[in-house]
Amino acid sequence: MAVGETPKIVVGLDGSERSIAALRRAAALADALGARLHLVAVWQYPSIGAGAYPVDAELFESWARDSIGEAKTKVWGATPPGSLTALVRNGSPARVLIEESRDADMLVVGSRGHGGFAGLMLGSVSMAVAEHAKCPVLVVHDAPVAAKPAEGAPVAASARH
Repeated sequence: MAVGETPKIVVGLDGSERSIAALRRAAALADALGARLHLVAVWQYPSIGAGAYPVDAELFESWARDSIGEAKTKVWGATPPGSLTALVRNGSPARVLIEESRDADMLVVGSRGHGGFAGLMLGSVSMAVAEHAKCPVLVVHDAPVAAKPAEGAPVAASARH
């Protein structure tokens, strides 16, 4: 980021509650830092049964656009920030987010989205972007983790008495 440029925070959205939590966290950071938000929803053709049924690309793109609209409504109601931008693309979610990270100051994603095995703490997209993004990455879990002092810290010792 050049001196005097407004910081840019990219947020990956897939319609899941974790991606909404990521957007809420990114919105708070953007407010605190005076940054602009760039929302990204990526759709791809399903890998299971591909070719077995006619697939309408417009349907998937519409779903992705709707997920951005619903996320904006959940976070800001009827008045999202004017500086907000959004992108809907077809492709691999991890690849698209990594590409978008090239000109971002931060990338924010939910810990898990709609894909994969529900028991995993980090989804494949969040793991891939954390490893390959060209900017710092914040992975947001459902609820904030309660902060507790490190063992042996003066505050921790006084808390036991």
